[in-house]
Amino acid sequence: MGRSSKASALKSTAVLAGALAFSWFAIELAFKPWLDKARAAMAKSDPSRDPDDADDDNNATKKSPDDAFASD
Repeated sequence: MGRSSKASALKSTAVLAGALAFSWFAIELAFKPWLDKARAAMAKSDPSRDPDDADDDNNATKKSPDDAFASD
């Protein structure tokens, strides 16, 4: 009985690994156009530039509405 349960567990593991590989391939194939565009966009992006920081720099030079009422 111990031998058959080990073989069954090994067979189940192999089937699961095959199903996961097939699923990954199917998803890659189905979404290939979108994945290619996303990967190209990531390859072009500059990881050292943070868009949030750029927005903060632009807003810092502009006067806020509160500045109009501030006394010098």
